[in-house]
Amino acid sequence: MTVRISCINKRDHHNPHERIINIGGVNPDGMHWKRSQQRGIVDIETGTYSYYVSVDGRTVKVIVALHEGNKYLKTESDSTTSNSLLSLPECP
Repeated sequence: MTVRISCINKRDHHNPHERIINIGGVNPDGMHWKRSQQRGIVDIETGTYSYYVSVDGRTVKVIVALHEGNKYLKTESDSTTSNSLLSLPECP
């Protein structure tokens, strides 16, 4: 199942690899959902869910990345897209 991430919760931390605490969005039925970044990582690695964000009308895949031994979520890189997860609004 592919799910859109439309919001995040961040901690007050300057390292972009350690800032996201939760990812979230809205189900087709209008209900809000939120899960921890760690749960999102497990979802992607096990194939339970895949995630994406919508950037300027385009779909950008969310992937698991590794920095200094720590896994985190980020958007897939291409020539026109930066890590759009950090620019999403805060989840309620």
